[in-house]
Amino acid sequence: MENEPFLNPGYNADDDHRENTLRPQYLKDFQGQKELKANLSVFISAALKRGESLDHLFLSGPPGLGKTTLAGIMANEMGTDFKVTSAPALDKPKDLAGILTTISDSSIFFIDEIHRLKPAIEEMLYIAMEDYEIDWIIGQGPSARTIRIPIPPFTLIGATTKAGSVASPLYSRFGIAVRLDFYTNNDIESIIYRSAAILEVEIDAKAVVLLASSSRGTPRVANRLLRRMRDFAQILGDGIIDEKIIKEGLTRLQIDEYGLEKHDREILRTIIINYQGGPVGVDTLAISVGEASESIEAFYEPYLIQRGFLTRTPRGRMVTELAYQHLQLEKNKDENQRILF
Repeated sequence: MENEPFLNPGYNADDDHRENTLRPQYLKDFQGQKELKANLSVFISAALKRGESLDHLFLSGPPGLGKTTLAGIMANEMGTDFKVTSAPALDKPKDLAGILTTISDSSIFFIDEIHRLKPAIEEMLYIAMEDYEIDWIIGQGPSARTIRIPIPPFTLIGATTKAGSVASPLYSRFGIAVRLDFYTNNDIESIIYRSAAILEVEIDAKAVVLLASSSRGTPRVANRLLRRMRDFAQILGDGIIDEKIIKEGLTRLQIDEYGLEKHDREILRTIIINYQGGPVGVDTLAISVGEASESIEAFYEPYLIQRGFLTRTPRGRMVTELAYQHLQLEKNKDENQRILF
């Protein structure tokens, strides 16, 4: 996985391809994140009015919240070309130079998981972002010399699930920085209605509410579950997604009313049973549950913390009272004494 972009557990390339049909193309179709959309609309309108390229944009937040979708929307709203890559795909400076020297004026260049850029490529980006030039070395040895090659003004959009891992000199060169947060249930419901209409599947109101509450506040999860419920409705029902189908489908997929999947519950249960509720380090926890530490930090942990099942402390991860209640487990006396003292 070292040379590949980080993918969520359960990621499926075919699902991602099908999801492209559900991606909104313009801000007016993008559900949720109202304040973020309002600000981006102002920045886009101002750039278009001045006839300039949009300022460089930094997007951060957990996976599946719409960072790639927003980047595409920016290109559509600006009416410019859209070039996409991921940081691990940029292996050498010449890879970046090849892209930057072929982009058109005011193009949008999107780099996913930008925190994984190599230092040599970051340094080339500094000059490109500020001066719209790149340094290139010609020749070798004593005869080597550096020339600056001009490139058209462009907009770099960098997306990451780990904003804290981005080098400060690179982060400081972004004129716009926004963070996407987990969506409210009402926003997820709007997304489900929109996606169901595109997929031409009928779903009733109670089913939408139940599905939204189990979607982890994440549009990608909501769309994935909607497609699976469509399958269950087609085979087990009459093609209509109702509350009964949702309950049956979620039970079969081992997803509970909080949106926790089997592995989420296994993480919480491991901390409670093996480590008396914590604290436990993420590397130790990853070994215990047979999962990569990056997956725990980037995919599982943010939602568990946001919903109040898990907390971070200087000594490691600890479960909360809500986790005990949800898993129907009790604290032992030794643990209560340890917490007290």
